[in-house]
Amino acid sequence: MRKIELDRFDLQILQQLQQDARATHQKLAQEIPLSASQIGRRIQRMEQSGIIQGYQVALDPEQVGLSVMAFANVSLERHNESALLDFAQSIHALPEVLECYAAAGEADYLLRIVVPDLPSLSTFVMNKLMQLSLVRSVKSTIVLNAIKQTMKLPLSSLP
Repeated sequence: MRKIELDRFDLQILQQLQQDARATHQKLAQEIPLSASQIGRRIQRMEQSGIIQGYQVALDPEQVGLSVMAFANVSLERHNESALLDFAQSIHALPEVLECYAAAGEADYLLRIVVPDLPSLSTFVMNKLMQLSLVRSVKSTIVLNAIKQTMKLPLSSLP
């Protein structure tokens, strides 16, 4: 993927798509002073360059029966390259883990986990996460209430 320069029109397009990823090129043209075809070409360019990585539906976890969210700090036994690759592959195979970040600090990894209920969280941590051969320890924090949850980047703060 090649890096491309973004101008103010590209940023406006991205801002609008973050608000409504299903907006048509015509609808975007009502908000951005470009033709629908120009907007389409710019979107295609940003998709090909990897700036736009995809489109997805945001679901309410509770409405689909996933009412417990937790964050887990995971520490590993070993930190060589093959161990880190093995851990990453293992995490990719666990659908309960929505996000995983390598971190510097107290934990090696930070995970965001969603499960139906507290017994499911216990089962997941004990029978799946702690069973990974490289995991030394897991410290979980259960979310009581999501105050802010977004995937929207603060594009308006860019120079």
